[in-house]
Amino acid sequence: MIIIVNKIEKIKTPLEQWIKIKINSGKDSLDPAELSLYQLKKIQEVIDYAGKESTFYRKHLKGFTVRDISSIEDFRGIPFIDESDIRNHGGQMLCVSQDEINRVVTLDSSGTTGVPKRIFFTSDDQELTLDFFRHGMSVLTNHGDRVLILLPCELPGSVGDLLASSIERLGALPVKHGVVTSVHKVLAKIEQERINVIVGIPVQLLALARFHEAAGGSYAGIERILLSTDNVPLSIMNALQQIFGCEVFNHYGMTEMGLGGGVDCRSHGGYHLREADLYFEIIDPDTGEPVPDGEYGEVVFTTLTRRGMPLIRYRTGDISRFIPGMCGCGTVLRRMDYIRGRISANIKISDVHYLKLSELDEKIFAIPGVVDFSVNFRRENPSRLAIAVRSVKNEIKAGIITDEIKIIPGIEEQVKAGKLELSVNSSLSDSSYIPAAGKRIIHLI
Repeated sequence: MIIIVNKIEKIKTPLEQWIKIKINSGKDSLDPAELSLYQLKKIQEVIDYAGKESTFYRKHLKGFTVRDISSIEDFRGIPFIDESDIRNHGGQMLCVSQDEINRVVTLDSSGTTGVPKRIFFTSDDQELTLDFFRHGMSVLTNHGDRVLILLPCELPGSVGDLLASSIERLGALPVKHGVVTSVHKVLAKIEQERINVIVGIPVQLLALARFHEAAGGSYAGIERILLSTDNVPLSIMNALQQIFGCEVFNHYGMTEMGLGGGVDCRSHGGYHLREADLYFEIIDPDTGEPVPDGEYGEVVFTTLTRRGMPLIRYRTGDISRFIPGMCGCGTVLRRMDYIRGRISANIKISDVHYLKLSELDEKIFAIPGVVDFSVNFRRENPSRLAIAVRSVKNEIKAGIITDEIKIIPGIEEQVKAGKLELSVNSSLSDSSYIPAAGKRIIHLI
């Protein structure tokens, strides 16, 4: 379906029709009330299923039965789980035998326990992800497109491998490359394979674009880009749109979700969510209570259709909000705003101010030529904030970066009060340097 918004053709997200079919709706169009009833039914089913089949949930859900959950308000009485539960009790969350597990993903711990997270999937669980990827990718992938996948794809069932299979189902050609380790190899692959669509990690694609641009290159053949597997600063999206001269899409997902959570449409007004398979909440991270649409809070989700390792009210640590009003594409699906960083990536710099890593992302990556940065913060008297920036341009002066950082609320105030020392170092990198996949590095001492 195509509608006209501000004289620009807008294509309704394909996820609406996909969800309508998934929930077996008998109506001509998706009815939000019908979707809500479906989700409540699935919530009841997963509570019943997990409580019977999982030793962890048998204890965690003690006192809750399907009869106790007749509304979403009832559901909110169930305690949250978080990554510590997965680290400490992941195996006990299983609802099937180990023989039915088709894929296990191990995520190294970033905490102090050193215990990794292990996420388990059956073949049916992975098929659900394939189905979502196929329909989500159809908003930016056409029959005959040649799609370069710059994500982990070596192992069967990895995100890049599943993405490639979904692209094949769309009649497009997936070209599996893996994460960027060499600018020159990726550029050669783009030319050799006549690539017109790229899927990759935000900071790696930014580095690729800026190194090539600095060398006088261009990307005339690239039509669309999808950014995934990491937080996507708007500054990076804007830079890639300018350098590549193409449309840039944003995907939200994490391994715990089964890799796929939501993707934006051609209106680019936030994520349309995988609501047939996942139920999302936004809560106040301090109280655990739901926040009104439009207010930021912590993203929580519940798997509705997963068999191997269901997750019920899982706290992600990601910050976002539900956006009020209808999307420009005309869908009835609600929108979740682009992720605004993680709760754990906040640095307290005063009694009333926190420095958010997402704020640094927006300020620093918006400076032409920057490809990466790291942060070192020492809690002393005064506290010390040291930022090391890598760029492709040696003319980027530390003072320019410092001025941008001081715009962030609380920074200049603390510097002037003598409570914070801010130092910025800018160094030149050549194309052999590629930012590692993952979040910006923060060292807190």
